Amino acid sequence: MLPGFSPDSSLLATGCGDGAIRVYNSGTGRMVYNLNPPKGGDSDMPTTAVRFRPTMTHSKTRNVLLAVNADGTASHWHITSGKCLHTIKEEDNQLFCVDYRPDGSVFATAGKDYCVRIYDEATKTLSTTLMGGRTADNPGHSNRVFSLKFKPDDPNLLISAGWDNTVQIWDLRIETSVKSIFGPHICGDAADICGDRILTGSWRPADQLEVWDFGTGKLLESIPWCPDANALGSPEPCMLYAAKFSNTGGGRLIGAGGSGANEAKLFDRKFSNKLVGTVQGMTRGVFSLDFSHDDTKVAVAGGDAAIRILNIQSCEAAALVDNAANTQAAAAASAATE
Repeated sequence: MLPGFSPDSSLLATGCGDGAIRVYNSGTGRMVYNLNPPKGGDSDMPTTAVRFRPTMTHSKTRNVLLAVNADGTASHWHITSGKCLHTIKEEDNQLFCVDYRPDGSVFATAGKDYCVRIYDEATKTLSTTLMGGRTADNPGHSNRVFSLKFKPDDPNLLISAGWDNTVQIWDLRIETSVKSIFGPHICGDAADICGDRILTGSWRPADQLEVWDFGTGKLLESIPWCPDANALGSPEPCMLYAAKFSNTGGGRLIGAGGSGANEAKLFDRKFSNKLVGTVQGMTRGVFSLDFSHDDTKVAVAGGDAAIRILNIQSCEAAALVDNAANTQAAAAASAATE
């Protein structure tokens, strides 16, 4: 299950393993819309990522959701009417990630075939295919891509990351990769960018959560997953599928989660990456998480087909309260494939 908050944080959309897109009221946990319900058989491929379209002043249509699927399709849905507005099919490809530029004018997709594709939102047409780099030191991707993000303060830049142990920094003005960061092994929506910092969450037992300098590509810090581990024994490692900066306060909070230990954690950058919250006790791994746009909530979802919505009470108090009592709001949905 792959959650994403609406621009006003009132709705939470989830992409599910059976291809359905279920939308919940983020306050009550009740399902309010069910898009693309499964038809049965082997044709229902997982919905692998969802993004609400940013609020656009020149468009009268609100509540538009973009979802990508393992069958290679990217579909625009009007949530309140339940209608599919448009579908793009990338032949011989599987899509694993999608993101909007903050102004909503373009969106990007990536997946199995190593390419990052840029589409015009108004016309739904392909404008650019990003494949290689300017030099041999940044050749582009050589394996599947699982995460991509536009740089919030520069419409020409975006990052992508995946199985090839690299983060690529792309410049749309020259349509190439201009820098490569080597090291992170990304297997989910686990690369993010805030200001001049890049966050990566790697699917590995050590040095999972790292922060990099956008300008130089150098590693700035590795955030210990278990900062209070003692000499009596090491807890089971958590290999990360998800990592994200919060939306306010200059990305003050970092949320991340994964498999192995099957847990999610929240760290406060203002207090030297202090661990301020942990969600444990899940039977399967955490595949995705998202902060509400005002950072008052965080949603955690994964292989146990449940969504957990938690209140972020106060950054200063550095405390989390489970607002949904581990709500099984999506227990009927098929779990995403690990």
